[in-house]
Amino acid sequence: MRVGVLTGGGDCPGLNAVIRGVVRKGTQEYGYEFVGFRDGWRGPLEGDTVRLDIQAVRGILPRGGTILGSSRTNPFKQNDGVRRIRETLAKEEVEALIAIGGEDTLGVAARLFEEHGIPCVGVPKTIDNDLSATDYTFGFDTAVGVATEAIDRLHTTAESHMRVLVVEVMGRHAGWIALHSGLAGGANVILIPEQRFDIEQVCRWIESRFKVRYAPIVVVAEGAMPKDGQMVLKDDSTDSFGHVRLSGVGEWLAKEIESRTGKEARTTVLGHTQRGGTPSAFDRWLATRFGLHAIDAVRDGDFGKMVALRGTEIVRVPIAEATARLKTVDPALYAEAGVFFG
Repeated sequence: MRVGVLTGGGDCPGLNAVIRGVVRKGTQEYGYEFVGFRDGWRGPLEGDTVRLDIQAVRGILPRGGTILGSSRTNPFKQNDGVRRIRETLAKEEVEALIAIGGEDTLGVAARLFEEHGIPCVGVPKTIDNDLSATDYTFGFDTAVGVATEAIDRLHTTAESHMRVLVVEVMGRHAGWIALHSGLAGGANVILIPEQRFDIEQVCRWIESRFKVRYAPIVVVAEGAMPKDGQMVLKDDSTDSFGHVRLSGVGEWLAKEIESRTGKEARTTVLGHTQRGGTPSAFDRWLATRFGLHAIDAVRDGDFGKMVALRGTEIVRVPIAEATARLKTVDPALYAEAGVFFG
């Protein structure tokens, strides 16, 4: 059997660990051959491939990014996209496809299987941890670690100058990174997309900290919105999945805080640093296990499924179920952090 592998969407720590797990077990235990498709769904669309064997995946476990490359290509927005993918799979004699990605990449895999019968297995990847049906996605733990370290470092400079520091982290529709890193880093205010914030209340929390000679840290997810405002966009462009480019809520927030409180406020946008670099030990462990179980699903012919973490067990769930809705922060969970605000 020849199996295709692709990584789509934003890059993420742990992608290479999945590829390694798939190829090592599939080659050693099942005698499969592997074809890597470059740059997400662009690879099967254009027939851009690379051979994957044990030698190709040697030494990639600690590497960030993906040796296959990635993109936000949507085959359903391309002319004859499904036909072109079928032709590539036939030419390469690929009998099954493992798609490693988030909501958009796996959404394509679900449609290809359900509507066109192309045998796909999904592996959940996103630093946002917003895929339902799995407790955690790999990449999230690394992103939280990066953000927490940044917050730790910013505390000292904030205190030295007695200024407000606003830290903008990723999170379009889900505030998992903001919540986890903010709580772990001792932030005084955490703002997430799931709950619109009151800028006047934010300023009251900030002023209360200055009264006790403490410089506050505000952690805000890029998709957070004020009660009387809208999502702050970088520009008006969208990708092939219809997503706008976010960035700027941190800078907007700092200006509002400074004008309303008279306290100096600065912004740090962590951006792509959260997605880059070597994966944490947890993400290497989780990604490797996902890879091992994904190739088992191929062997069993259990297509249209995504591997998922439930507790400490790896299970299989329908890809369509996993992408049907986003996993967002429960209000009760967010409320727990409220004791540290202000």
